Amino acid sequence: MRGAGPGVLLALVATVVWSGSFVTSRALHDSVPPVQAAFWGWLVAQLAVAPFAARETWWQRRLVRRHLGFVTLAALLGVTVYNTLVNQAGLTVTAGNMGLIMAASPVLMALYARLGGARLGARRVTGMLIACAGVLLLVGKGSLPTSLAAGELWMLAAAVSFASYSALLKHRPAELGGVVFLFTTFVLGALMLLPAYGISLAVQGGFEPSASTVGPLVQVGVLSSAVAFFAWNKAITLIGAARAGAVHHLQPACVALLSFALLGGRPGLLGGACMVLVLGGVALASARGR
Repeated sequence: MRGAGPGVLLALVATVVWSGSFVTSRALHDSVPPVQAAFWGWLVAQLAVAPFAARETWWQRRLVRRHLGFVTLAALLGVTVYNTLVNQAGLTVTAGNMGLIMAASPVLMALYARLGGARLGARRVTGMLIACAGVLLLVGKGSLPTSLAAGELWMLAAAVSFASYSALLKHRPAELGGVVFLFTTFVLGALMLLPAYGISLAVQGGFEPSASTVGPLVQVGVLSSAVAFFAWNKAITLIGAARAGAVHHLQPACVALLSFALLGGRPGLLGGACMVLVLGGVALASARGR
């Protein structure tokens, strides 16, 4: 319980920062290809974390090698796949809808907990069904969808990847330092992005470095990658994925406010109604008791 307050605060910091990253991804959709945006964002993140982690990573290199399979899987889910899918979704999905679809990830975290042996009461199941209904109504534009647009599929895949990464953190080896784990996943994740980055350069060409492209990429690398992932990983260590996921439910509201302030986006009546369903459902699903 002594770590509950700091854990909730760290989860909130990560949630607010990631909300801004959705707005940034949407703002860059015309200027930087998704894979290239992800690669350069993680490269900046490595440079930001290296002064605090490089020496300790070298000292723990044997531990890293011992747990290389676990670290590589975490890097694949949280670094290589998740952020790239978010950038891909940002080509066609509004920042507000990206945040709303992403709010389904705590429901997936609860499902992972059930697969791990945890019992889900009637209240949690009901909440998950309500939240899923909100997401389905959003992507179906007011009715149950018979098919999904490509951007919405990318964002749903991103939610699955993030939930899988968060559930995996429960099993992070205690002897592997948090900063070492973070830095190592950044390096491995960026390396796994290299083939896709090369293909993107060959097919789409590079982007023009300017204040409107480099500035947001630095912001994504330092804040959305380095700071937010450090805060989120530490929050899960202190309070667990389920409670951190409850804080993550605030993301749609944060994204909507930032989108309106920075991009002039408006959620509309349908988006607002779906937000109520998703937030209400996930709040019910995360409530204590049955």
